[in-house]
Amino acid sequence: MARWVALLRGVNVNGITIRNADLAALFADLGYTDVRTVLASGNVVFTAPSDASDVQATIEQALRDRFGYDAWIVLVPHRRLAAIVDGFPFDSAPDRHDYVVFGSVDTALDDLVADVDTDDAVERVAPGNGVVYWSCPKGSSTDTVFAKRAGAARFRRTTTTRNVNTLRRLR
Repeated sequence: MARWVALLRGVNVNGITIRNADLAALFADLGYTDVRTVLASGNVVFTAPSDASDVQATIEQALRDRFGYDAWIVLVPHRRLAAIVDGFPFDSAPDRHDYVVFGSVDTALDDLVADVDTDDAVERVAPGNGVVYWSCPKGSSTDTVFAKRAGAARFRRTTTTRNVNTLRRLR
């Protein structure tokens, strides 16, 4: 058995509403244990078998069946979270939001940062170990160069973004 974090993409936005209690119940119904949801944005910490591909496929299908939407997740080993958060390469500031972008397909993150031309005075982007780190001014997380690229349709099924503060709560 392994401890996992499931990061659901597109939950509680665009008409897809899933209550945390219902989400936790779904994971428990799958036989997963120690289930804990964090915030209302599709973050679940749980214990399940250690085969990542089976766990991911099972969760995605269960979400589709129970909640009726085209579900996809990024599955992260829980033990990696501390290193991901600690690896954030930029200085935090009260006027900025710090994010980590996760990918469910190895090439997605490479494609995301390839040839992206950002202004370091506005936002900072850096590849990490299996993630992309991003910092932007508060209030601009949808309108910067990188935000627009990350929001492109070609990345919707393979990436999801979390605020570093949220990741701290998932530890």
